[in-house]
Amino acid sequence: MQQGQRKPSWLKQRLPTAPEYEVVRRLIKHAKVNTVCQEARCPNQWECFSKKTATFLILGNICTRNCGFCAVKNGIPPAPDINEPKQVALAAFELGLKHVVITSVTRDDLRDGGARHFADTIREIRKRSRVTIEILIPDFQGNIDAIQQVISAQPDVINHNIETVPCLYPLVRPQAKYRRSLELLSAIKKQAPHIPLKSGLMLGLGERKNEVEDALHDLYETGCRSLTLGQYLQPSKNQLQVNRYIPPEEFEFWKDTSITIGFTKVASAPFVRSSYRATI
Repeated sequence: MQQGQRKPSWLKQRLPTAPEYEVVRRLIKHAKVNTVCQEARCPNQWECFSKKTATFLILGNICTRNCGFCAVKNGIPPAPDINEPKQVALAAFELGLKHVVITSVTRDDLRDGGARHFADTIREIRKRSRVTIEILIPDFQGNIDAIQQVISAQPDVINHNIETVPCLYPLVRPQAKYRRSLELLSAIKKQAPHIPLKSGLMLGLGERKNEVEDALHDLYETGCRSLTLGQYLQPSKNQLQVNRYIPPEEFEFWKDTSITIGFTKVASAPFVRSSYRATI
């Protein structure tokens, strides 16, 4: 796809003007917490902030990996802030959230990949709010002990995205491994069958129809039953260009296909993201 090609009509949004947007933005700034909405330049942040929802980004805002699709800064991050779990919990309380989503940068520099930090954040939120908590975790480099730490905090939903099809991993996720992500999901399901498992893919990066079908079957085999499918949008000129804009009817096809495979909860549309209009 040529750089600068215009987006189709179904990808044009009118930015909300509700005052709640500014309230949430200021609260997040005052609380000194990060959101993936801002760091990853999510196209839905104006709508989500206007509806008093946000996805918290823990373990700082510098990632040790450099994925081709992601706008989060990469480099050598500082040590985790021990006060961050409490700060996130207080921000979630102030926002009056009923469903809290927590994700993180990938921290390959930490022995447990930041798993303890996830667990601490979940427990701090539980002290203050009776909310459902969804976590979107990195692969922890396949560390089973790290997975157990996260499970021990009893989140309500565990999400780990495979993001794309295996043949595109060298381009899209060069420091990740497709099979490792599948094994992570399978391990979680085996250790905590009572916790709903969720994953997702971006479309429009150059994947073929049969590759998407295979990936959906692979996900289903791990025990995952909740799925998100959304359009990849280039966050800035520094990330991968969009290969193709997927029309809404094609997202409907993938929704129907996923349900036929056996997924019970499927969100499939151009602006769908892992935590956008999240359902459990």
